[in-house]
Amino acid sequence: MKYFLKLSQPIILKHWAQDLFLALPRIVCGYLLAFDFGASKFGMPWSPVDTNLGLFEVAFWFPNDVEKYGGIFAIAPVFFAWMGAFAEAVGGLFLLFGLQTRIASFLIVCTMLVAIFMQQIDNGLWNCLAAMGFLWVGMFYLILGSGRFGMDYLVTKNKTHHEN
Repeated sequence: MKYFLKLSQPIILKHWAQDLFLALPRIVCGYLLAFDFGASKFGMPWSPVDTNLGLFEVAFWFPNDVEKYGGIFAIAPVFFAWMGAFAEAVGGLFLLFGLQTRIASFLIVCTMLVAIFMQQIDNGLWNCLAAMGFLWVGMFYLILGSGRFGMDYLVTKNKTHHEN
């Protein structure tokens, strides 16, 4: 439990305004991943109606795309499609709220690396920019955590003081 608490505890900057400023990319990217990129391929209550997705269902076309990556992705395309779509939709939601930010960031980083190097790189660098942006944001919050303006801070602030 102590390790899980340490994993959840964000780094807090000296001034609250710094934490607020650094929360903005987390919130924006989390929102975009959860409500746009992820929701179009993973069934969430807010997924577009025309996708016809049930809750936590992956878009029918996504495993076919993943299978084309070859290697391990061709062995279990449904699993990897589900994990990638989950990382975007649910991981994005967790990023938005700053809940288990480092775990969500790790999933997002892994997904964006696959998106860049297995899906978009052959289409030119320009097509990689969205995934690269999410990758850099994910890497940043993998280290920093949610900061003062996230659920992780609220969950850990009293527990860490009692254990020290």
